[in-house]
Amino acid sequence: MNGPFGFDDLAALMKSAAGITADPVEMESRPDAEFADFGLDSLGLMAVVGEVEHDHNTPLGPDAERCKTPHEFVSLVNSQITSGV
Repeated sequence: MNGPFGFDDLAALMKSAAGITADPVEMESRPDAEFADFGLDSLGLMAVVGEVEHDHNTPLGPDAERCKTPHEFVSLVNSQITSGV
């Protein structure tokens, strides 16, 4: 993945890591929608977190698994991979 982490990236990881098909445009256009609204549960989110950490070689920390919305998650990932923390 090059550039900032986006909703397309998240949707692709949700599909590959958790088997959930989500529309990235819908996720981006619904800032208050929770992962559950797209069919992703906490176990699926853990799988997505693991993939992001592996792909970017950066730990996201426990806050990543506490994200409730795709917007929160995309924002957190971008802040972590840009800061390198």
